[in-house]
Amino acid sequence: MSRFWKIVLLVIAILLVAGIGYRMMGGGKQAGGAAQAEGAGGGRGGGDRARDPVPVTAVPVTAVAAERRNVPVYVTAQGTVAAYNTVTVSPQVGGELLSVDFKEGQSVKKGDLLARIDPRTFQAQYDQALASQRQNQALLATAQSNYERSNSEAYRQYVAQTDLTTLRNQVAQYQAAVAAAQATANQSRVQLGYTRIVSPIDGVAGIRAVDPGNVVGAGTAIVTLTQLQPIYVLFNLPEQQLDAVRAAQGKGPLEAATLDRAGGSVVNADGKLQVVDNQISATSGTFRLRAEFPNADKALWPGQFVNVRMKLDELPGAVVVPAEAVQRSSTGDFVYLVKPDNTVTLRDVVQGGQVDDSHVVISKGLQPGDKVVTEGQFRLKEGVKVIPLQPGQAPPEPTEAQLKAASEKRGGGRGGRGPR
Repeated sequence: MSRFWKIVLLVIAILLVAGIGYRMMGGGKQAGGAAQAEGAGGGRGGGDRARDPVPVTAVPVTAVAAERRNVPVYVTAQGTVAAYNTVTVSPQVGGELLSVDFKEGQSVKKGDLLARIDPRTFQAQYDQALASQRQNQALLATAQSNYERSNSEAYRQYVAQTDLTTLRNQVAQYQAAVAAAQATANQSRVQLGYTRIVSPIDGVAGIRAVDPGNVVGAGTAIVTLTQLQPIYVLFNLPEQQLDAVRAAQGKGPLEAATLDRAGGSVVNADGKLQVVDNQISATSGTFRLRAEFPNADKALWPGQFVNVRMKLDELPGAVVVPAEAVQRSSTGDFVYLVKPDNTVTLRDVVQGGQVDDSHVVISKGLQPGDKVVTEGQFRLKEGVKVIPLQPGQAPPEPTEAQLKAASEKRGGGRGGRGPR
C-alpha cells in the first residue's frame, strides 16, 4: 500500500473517533438533563418522591383536625401474674388415704373437706386418753376425800401431821395426773381431727398428686390450691422511672390495667399498685412492682404473661393527632398540613408521647384545629392541591373534563418521550 492511502485511512479513522466522541458527549448531556428534570420539584424524601407522578387534579386525602385533650401519662411493662396465695395441701398425720373429696380444677372454700385418712388408730388413741383421764379423775376424787376427812376437826387430832402432808401431796399428784391426761386427750383429739384434710383458703384445686388407697405420711403433697381472687401482677420498670413512680404514689393510689397482648386493648382496668420493691436490681437496672387486681371474672391466671399499663399523671390540654398523620424522615418527624386554600405544606413536629393505640401527643409544631393528612401522603409534596375528606368518606367522581385533561396529559407525555 502506498504512503498516500495510509494517510487517507488515518484521517478517516480520526474522523470516526471524533464523531463517536461527539455523539457520546451530547448523549451524556441529554441524559443528565433528563435526570435533573426528573429530580426537580422533589420534596422531603429525595429520589423516591421525585419519581412520583405529578397529579393532574387535586388529590383526595383524609384529613383530621388536631384536637386538645387531657392526656393521661402511662408507663407500660410486661408482667407476670402470680396467685394471691398458694398452698400445697399435705396431711399432718400418716395413714391410708380413704378418699379424695374434691374434683381437680374445682373452686373450694376455706374449711371444705378435701380428703380423709383412716381414723381408726387415732380414734383408739383418743379413747385411751379419755379413759386415762377418767381414771385419774377417780383417783383424785378419792385422794381429796381422804384428805378432807383427815383434815376435819373431828379426825385431825388423831392423824399425824406427816400423814396429813402425805394426803395433801397425793391430792396434788392426782391433780397433775388429771391435767396430763387432759392434755393427752386434747392431743389425741387434734391428731384425730387431722384425719380430715380441709381447705385452708378459698381457691382453685389443681391436679391431685396421690390417689385414694395409698398410704401417705405426714407432709405428702395431695394437691396445690391457688387463690385467684384477688390476684397479683408483678412487673419491672427501668430505674430512671423510680422517682416519677414514687412521686405519683405519694399523691394517692396508682391505677393499673392489663392489656390484650394482640391488640393492646384494656382487659382489666381495676388494678391498684400495692408495693414498690425496696431495691434496684444491679444486674438489669430495674425495680420490681406489684399490683393487685380483684380478678372478678378470673381472666388473670397464675403464671400468665400480660402487658401492664400504670397511670402516673395527666397532661392537661395537650394537642393530639392520629398516629398515622406523623411521617418520619432522616431530619425528624413531620406532617402534611392542609392550608385554608386546600394546598398542603410540610410541617416539622415533635412528638410528646403515645396517647392510646391510635393517637399521639404533639408537643411542638401544631395548634388545635390544624388539619393534618392521615391517608394519602404518598401522593403529596409541597404545595399540592388536595381534596380533604372526612375519615371513611369516599372521594368525588372525576368530571369528564378532568378525565379528558388527564388523558391528553398522558398522551403528550408519551409523545415527548418518543424516538427522535
